[in-house]
Amino acid sequence: MQNEPTLNAPRSAKGPSVLPFAQHVGLQRGRYGGGSSTWSLEVAPHHINSTGVVHGGAVFSLADTAMGAALFSTLDETQICATIEIKINFFKPVMGGVLQCHAVTIHRGKTVANMEANVWLGELLVAKANGSFAIFQRKPAALA
Repeated sequence: MQNEPTLNAPRSAKGPSVLPFAQHVGLQRGRYGGGSSTWSLEVAPHHINSTGVVHGGAVFSLADTAMGAALFSTLDETQICATIEIKINFFKPVMGGVLQCHAVTIHRGKTVANMEANVWLGELLVAKANGSFAIFQRKPAALA
């Protein structure tokens, strides 16, 4: 299928051209580049858990995607990145609205980077994440 996404999706100066998971969850990219990125999530009914608040996995996905995109903006065309681990603190429950996440590069080495993300609901900080990401060479499509 010609529209099927792949792990080695083409990229442009604005980042990967295919982000199927982000699209599925409803994440929207804002500013991007120079080791930082801003993403948003408009809360929808499918983001709500059984207690009536936004599922932590939705907030985690927003932070993970924003941190990965921030790092991705520093990579050359032969490199890709992947999450190694993330620690997240949830400060306040979210029942609705638009979540905004701003992620920055704290430290970037040759093979590992440390990233940080803050998730906001308006002026209220609702979560903070810190993650380690691997940096490695993209495999040729024939070897993937």
